[in-house]
Amino acid sequence: MTTSSPSQESESLDQQDRINPVVFYGSGLAILVFALWAMFFTEAAGTVIYAALAWISNSFGWFYFLAVVAYLVFVIAIACSRYGSIKLGPDHSEPEFNIVTWAAMLFSAGIGIDLIFYCIVEPVTQFMEPPVGEGGSVEAAREAMQLTFLHWGLSGWGIYTLVGMSLAFFSYRHGLPLTIRSALYPIFGKRIYGSIGNTVDIAAVLGTVFGVATSLGIGIIQLNFGLNYMFGVPESTLTQALLAVGIVVFAAISAATGVEKGIRRLSEFNMLLAVVLVLFVLIAGDTRFLLDAFVMNVGDYISNFIPMSFDTYAFDPPQDWLNAWTVFFWAWWIAWGPFVGLFLARISRGRTIRAFVTGTLILPLTFMMAWMSIMGNSAIDLVMNGATEFGNEAVGNPGSAIYLFLENLPWVTVTTVVVTILAIVFFVTSGDSGSLVLSNLTCFIRDPSNDAPAWMRIAWATVIGLVTVALLSTDGLNALQSAVVIMGLPFAFVLFLMMIGLFKALKVEGMKTTSNRDALAGHLSARIASARDHSNWAHRLSRAISFPGLKQVQKFLEGTARPAFEDVKAALAEQDHKVEISVGEGDQEHLGLVVDLGGEEDFAYTLWPRQCAMPSFTIRAQQRRSVYYRLEVHLREGGLGYDVMGYSREQLIEDVVDHFESHLQYLHLRREKSAGGASEIRGDYEEGES
Repeated sequence: MTTSSPSQESESLDQQDRINPVVFYGSGLAILVFALWAMFFTEAAGTVIYAALAWISNSFGWFYFLAVVAYLVFVIAIACSRYGSIKLGPDHSEPEFNIVTWAAMLFSAGIGIDLIFYCIVEPVTQFMEPPVGEGGSVEAAREAMQLTFLHWGLSGWGIYTLVGMSLAFFSYRHGLPLTIRSALYPIFGKRIYGSIGNTVDIAAVLGTVFGVATSLGIGIIQLNFGLNYMFGVPESTLTQALLAVGIVVFAAISAATGVEKGIRRLSEFNMLLAVVLVLFVLIAGDTRFLLDAFVMNVGDYISNFIPMSFDTYAFDPPQDWLNAWTVFFWAWWIAWGPFVGLFLARISRGRTIRAFVTGTLILPLTFMMAWMSIMGNSAIDLVMNGATEFGNEAVGNPGSAIYLFLENLPWVTVTTVVVTILAIVFFVTSGDSGSLVLSNLTCFIRDPSNDAPAWMRIAWATVIGLVTVALLSTDGLNALQSAVVIMGLPFAFVLFLMMIGLFKALKVEGMKTTSNRDALAGHLSARIASARDHSNWAHRLSRAISFPGLKQVQKFLEGTARPAFEDVKAALAEQDHKVEISVGEGDQEHLGLVVDLGGEEDFAYTLWPRQCAMPSFTIRAQQRRSVYYRLEVHLREGGLGYDVMGYSREQLIEDVVDHFESHLQYLHLRREKSAGGASEIRGDYEEGES
């Protein structure tokens, strides 16, 4: 945690959250030009889009395969390494959301609406029209579910995890803005505040807009069929445009209420509804067959994951199939990377890297496998038992698949309404999450825990709707898929830079841990010598069972801590070091010591009062005093979790010197290894922004 003097605090107040004009207007202009071009020059736009798609698919299809595997291997390796215990935030931070709410939010924002569309379409299509071999066979059914699991499983979530882990680390642990450029600081340094950073953020904005627009467009096509199926609403571009407007309105309202209210509650509701629907299909269908198939599908996916991940069909490539499926999906996941990754970072402060990686890979995978297996195998079983008309319609008109499938189950009216509600709410959660992320990407927000103003979220929700309508007006689903493949390519290279930047920063974190370990012997010897000279066990016991109030803490800060800091300052001043003692008041009450180390990272040691609930066993608790205060030590990395209230002046000085020695050891190790200093990022950010 960084301390600041009163003059620095007043200066920072003058730098309020504001628009990043280059990113906001640059990306906005590019999107507007594209939308108008696609809507008014539809034929020309379609020709260019498909030509670009063909070039990218033929030239970079192999690259998408390798890149997706590399991202996944990287995040798993980091989680399994010693860096996995590092928190995405200060060391004292705790997760904001419980595991159930967190899982619901990451699922709803990440893939919710698309699972409704593809849970029937992909298994049936891969079964009837496989990339190789004969369709309609038992082997094709088994292969269909393997491909479905591949496209919706670990590979894609590895991309989201990489982006979310990088952004949360740099934003919540080092105070950088919650934007893509922050993850590139260890590579480019202060240049991220210029054209390099602006270009990266613009690419992230464009990828997010087209990725979200594709999902909304696919969902709108499906919803349009559902409304036609239930109420006779015509299937047309006009109807789809009106649906887009309605979704944008609700998404804007939800986004304006923020993460804690609108997005959180909608996500929890949708997760519950999805679980109810899949359990209904499991119970209403052939339950034993579906459970057997689920176990088999999981085994096939695990055993064939590596071969499938590298299978480019090189000797006889089904190019149209690759463009429509695997290449499209990898590009789609990449295009969604900045959106979902930033949103995951926004809701994951306080989790360790290991917990974050484990959760974002395993939780969605578990639900996805159950959902896709139960829904997909049910649909394939129908086709294998004679429902060929249903299969042909699902392949030829994907938007109809889920509704035609439900016709074969009981309570079709109820389930149709449930699917429609599920789709609409998933629309809203994708739209509001997307508008929230886009707003944060195009603003300078000094506190990563805060969000951009509501009017900007509404503006970006409108932009998403405009792009969705523009893509639907060109050629519907095909144009949506093509645009995603095109926009995913540049960001795929950015993800490799993020990997390099994060690894360099984590090496610095590792050096800090090593420096603390190396300096530990000196700390212990000093403590032992002190214990021999002063028999202080009675004082320690008294301090352990003391539960001071705020006035006692304030008295300690002024009477003991301040003189101790002054002694340290005087000793360092004799060695020509600049030392500042900062004092906060009110809600920001603290006492801090900052040692200027010239061109290297400053040392900061701060005491922060923390209000805690009074233990029930104390006498004071019986006297209806509900709280007491701890005085906890914070360094730049955050709180260390221990209380120094009641220390003597000499003990407090020893504690400061212990951490100062550890800091000097860290600087020594960093110089030896010639690594960049991630902890200097925050100060450079403030300088770069100004």
